[in-house]
Amino acid sequence: MGVVEEAHNVKVMGSGSKTVVLGHGFGTDQSVWKHLVPALVDEYRVVVYDNMGSGPTNPDYFDFERYSSLEGYAYDLIAILEELQITSCIYLGHSISSMTGVIASIFRPDLFSKIVLLSASPRFINAEDYFGGFEKEDIDQLCQAMESNYKSWIDGFAPLVIGGDMDSVAVQEFSRTLFNVRPDISLSVFRTIFTFDLRHFLSRVTVPCHIIQSSKDLAVPVAVSEYIHQNLGGKSIVEVISTEGHLPHLSAPEVTIPVLLRHISHDITTDDAC
Repeated sequence: MGVVEEAHNVKVMGSGSKTVVLGHGFGTDQSVWKHLVPALVDEYRVVVYDNMGSGPTNPDYFDFERYSSLEGYAYDLIAILEELQITSCIYLGHSISSMTGVIASIFRPDLFSKIVLLSASPRFINAEDYFGGFEKEDIDQLCQAMESNYKSWIDGFAPLVIGGDMDSVAVQEFSRTLFNVRPDISLSVFRTIFTFDLRHFLSRVTVPCHIIQSSKDLAVPVAVSEYIHQNLGGKSIVEVISTEGHLPHLSAPEVTIPVLLRHISHDITTDDAC
């Protein structure tokens, strides 16, 4: 195993002719794909990995400056693909990792045949001409709560993001992976995500993009998926699924997994992209 593979806990499963790479979102790790991977391995070569700073990674490897922007994560993704000698892949990224894939595809479009964006947002804070869902004051308050009492913050944040109560299996799972992240790293990543503005990158994306999100997502209003669709430089398609929460692949796999499989296996047609 190479240095990059080991640092990101890379696992390769299946042996299909096409490769699917799965990137997880904030506060989770590769285990969040547990409902999807079994449905992929018979047909695809599947690669999962942990973003630097997630619970299973070595916190000493987390460079606060490198990961203060998504370019750091994009370079990690490219390094993983290069070390595995993957020349083209279908990339499925959730939340932060969806935008990581977008940026990586601008740097190296040859490495991506398509990107599936799940619960993606190029900017979470509202602007004069853009509805991202949050005011800056909302983010400041959330950061203060994280600094004050990380465990209490998780107890409040996890049910809101998942769209369930603390007794929900999905909420408990998300709480577990959030709690496994070192609090100072979690706060740094949270600030990076909720203060970035990546809208200017969208027009530079030429790789086909499949945009999927919940009909009710506290973090990403439905209007955001349409904004991404209208501003991407290449072909794209949007599908809003009848699920609640920012992690539908964890909270509603019975609805979400078939949708993800369909977008992984079928390419955008001319009629779709209109």
